[in-house]
Amino acid sequence: FKGGDTCEYLLSSGRFLGEKVWQPHSCMMHKYKNSEAKNCLIDKHVVFIGDSRIRQLFYSFIKLINPQVKEEGIKHGNIPFEDKSASIKVDFLWYPEVNGSMRQRIKSWAEGSVAKPHIIVVGAATWSIKIHNGSNEALAQYKINITSIAPLLEKLAISSDVYWVLQDPVYEDMLSESRKMITNEKIDAYNEAAVRILNSSSRNSKAKVKVFSVSKLIAQETIMKSADGLHLPESSRDTNAMILMNVYCNKIMKPIDGSCCQPQPPLTLIQKIAFCFFTLSIFGYLIISLIHRNNYRKNKSCTDLESGEEKKPAISTPNVSTLEMLLHCFCKLGLIMTYFYLCDRANLFMKENKFYTHSSFFIPIVYILVLGVFYTENTKETKVLNREQTDEWKGWMQLVILIYHISGASTFLPVYMHIRVLVAAYLFQTGYGHFSYFWIKGDFGVYRVCQVLFRLNFLVVVLCIVMDRPYQFYYFVPLVTVWFMIIYATLAVWPQIVQKKANGSCLWHFGLLLKLICLLTCIYFLSYSQGAFEKIFSFWPLSKCFELNGNVYEWWFRWKLDRYVVFHGMLFAFIYLALQKHQMISEGKGDPLFSNRVSNVLLFISIVSFLTYSVWASSCKNKTECNELHPSVSVVQILAFILIRNIPGYVRSVYSSFFAWFGKISLELFICQYHIWLAADTKGILVLIPGYPMFNVLVSTFIFVCVAHEISQITNDLAQIVVPKDNSTLLKRLLCIAGFFSGLHFFSAMQDQPRH
Repeated sequence: FKGGDTCEYLLSSGRFLGEKVWQPHSCMMHKYKNSEAKNCLIDKHVVFIGDSRIRQLFYSFIKLINPQVKEEGIKHGNIPFEDKSASIKVDFLWYPEVNGSMRQRIKSWAEGSVAKPHIIVVGAATWSIKIHNGSNEALAQYKINITSIAPLLEKLAISSDVYWVLQDPVYEDMLSESRKMITNEKIDAYNEAAVRILNSSSRNSKAKVKVFSVSKLIAQETIMKSADGLHLPESSRDTNAMILMNVYCNKIMKPIDGSCCQPQPPLTLIQKIAFCFFTLSIFGYLIISLIHRNNYRKNKSCTDLESGEEKKPAISTPNVSTLEMLLHCFCKLGLIMTYFYLCDRANLFMKENKFYTHSSFFIPIVYILVLGVFYTENTKETKVLNREQTDEWKGWMQLVILIYHISGASTFLPVYMHIRVLVAAYLFQTGYGHFSYFWIKGDFGVYRVCQVLFRLNFLVVVLCIVMDRPYQFYYFVPLVTVWFMIIYATLAVWPQIVQKKANGSCLWHFGLLLKLICLLTCIYFLSYSQGAFEKIFSFWPLSKCFELNGNVYEWWFRWKLDRYVVFHGMLFAFIYLALQKHQMISEGKGDPLFSNRVSNVLLFISIVSFLTYSVWASSCKNKTECNELHPSVSVVQILAFILIRNIPGYVRSVYSSFFAWFGKISLELFICQYHIWLAADTKGILVLIPGYPMFNVLVSTFIFVCVAHEISQITNDLAQIVVPKDNSTLLKRLLCIAGFFSGLHFFSAMQDQPRH
C-alpha cells in the first residue's frame, strides 16, 4: 500500500485490457459522456500549449464536449473553441518549442492581471530536436528554458491544474526523412530533463505541476499504428483525453465507476452511530464472555468424596445467554461490516474496470459445471422441485450470475438475455414457494410474515446504514420483498382460500383462480401505466424505500422487467399441487412423472422449447426490444427446464450437493458481491493482490464466500431472537423495530440537510 493518491497512478501507470481499453493501475476510469463533460467544465477555461501532438490531444478533448467538432483549424496557429451553452472555453496555443515566447505567455498568467485558465496542459520537444538536428546544444538550451518556466508553472499550480505532457516515443521506421533525427533516445533525454527539473523545483507538494507520463505507456503499445510514425492513432489520443477528463472531473462529478482521483467520502452521522454501536457490541461481548468464563471456573462441577458422584451447579441464565448470543452476532457482524467498508468505501484496496472476453465467462462456467456434476447425491424425497432441487437450482444460477458480473458479460447481449431468465427463475421460485406454503399450511400469521421479511431484508438494511446506500440500490431484495407481500395479500384477503377448504368444494378452486385473474389484471394495468405506478410508490414512507436518484423510475423498470413471472410461479404451483392431489403424476423414486408416452412427448417439447428460446435470445440485436418481450417469454425456458429436470425419474432423484450448498446462501452471495467481490458498487473488480489477476480472484472469492456463509448464519440466529413465536413478545419487538426505523429516518433527515 503506497497511499491513497490514485491520481498519480492514473497519470503514470496502467495497462491495456485487449486492444483499446486502458486500465489505470489500482483505480477505475469513468467513460465521460458529452453531458457529463459539460457539467464538469461549466464556466471553465482550458488551455493546451505546445506542438502538433498537443494539438491532437486538444481536439480529442473538445470532442468529449462536442463530438461534431472537425479538425480543420490552422495547423501552425492558435485554435479557439467555445461552448456557449455551458460557458466553456478551450484554447490551443501554438508554441512548438519551450522558449522565451512560451515563457512570456505563461508569465502573463502567473504574474500579470490576465485571468488564469482553470486547466493548463503543456508539452513540447520534438520541434526542438527537429530544428536543431538533435544537437546536444539544443538539449542544454531546453533544460535552461524549462528551468526558467518551472517556477511560473508552479505558481500557476496553486490556483489551477497544470499538467506537463511528456513526449511520446516515435516509430522510427515510419518517420519521414525530415524527421529522422527525432529518435527515441533523444526523446528520453528530453523527458528525463523535464521530470528532473519540474520535480526538483517544487517547493510545495500541493502546488506541484502534474507530470502526464501515462501517454508514453499508451504510445509504446500503439505507435506502430501511427500514420506517420510521430502522431498517435486516434484511439490512443482519445484515451489520453479521457484520462485528463478523469483527473479533473472525478472529484467534481464523483462517478461510481470512476474511483481514480476521488477522495474518500466522509463518514455520515448514521455511519458514525453504526460504528459506535458495533464497537460497543464487541466490547460488550468480550466483557460478558469474561464474566461467564470466570463463573464457569468458580462453579465448575466437582466430585463428592462420599458418594463419588459429580455435583453440578444449578445455574440457569437464559436471559444472559440470549444477550450473549445477540452481542456475539453483532460482534461478528461489526467485524464483517468493517471489511465491507474498507473494501468499497475507504481508499485502501485497489479497484479495476471490468473487461469482457468470451473465455473469461465461459471457462469458469464449464469449471463449476464439472464440479457440480462431481458432487452428485441422492435426494431425500423425489417430489417435483423438492428442497434439495430448489437449493441446487438457486446455487448454480447464483454462481452463473456471479461469473456474469465479474466478467462484465452484460456487454454481450446473448449472455445478458440468458441471465435475465435466471433472475426471472429466482422470482418464479418466489411465487412457487410462497404460494405453496400458504396454500398447503394456511398460515397467514404475523410470525411467518415477520420471519420472511427479516431474513430477506436484514443484511440490506445493515448495508444501507454502513455503506450509505438507498434501499432501492440493492434492487433484488425490494423486488422479492414486494412480491412476497403481493402473494400474501392475494391469498390472505377475504375470502381466504387454502387447500384444506378447497378440498370440500371445487367452487373454491374457481374462487382462487378469480383471485389470480384479478392479480394478473392489476399487474397488466400497472405495467402499462407508469404514472399510476409512480404515484403509488411516491407516497411517504414508500418513497423513502423505492426512490433512487430522486425518482422511482428505476424501481418501475426493475419491476416491469419480470412482472409476470411471479404470477407464473403461483399458477404453476396451483396446477402442480392440484395434479398431485388427484394423483395424476407419479413421484416415486426412479419413476417418470407421467406415463412413458406422455413423458417422452413432454420431454421432447421441453427440449425444443428450451433450445428455441436460446436461439431467439442469441439472435437478439436490440436490448430494449428484447427486454419488452422478455416478461412474456421467459417462462418458456423456465418451465422447459423444470420439466427436463423432473420428468425422468432418475434425474429427479439426484441433486448436486455442491450447487445446493451455494443455493442455501444465494441471497447473501447476491448482496455481498456488491462490495467485497466486485467494487465501486458492482461497477468494477476488487483487487486485494495486484499484478496477479487469477490469484486475486481466488483469494477474494474465498473471503467473499466465507463472509456470505457467516452472514447467513448470523441472520438465522438473529431471526430467532428478534422474531419470537410468542405474539405479545413479537408485538413488543415490532414496536422496537418501528422505533429503530423512526430514529433512522430522523438521523437521515439530519444528515441530508447539509447535503442540500
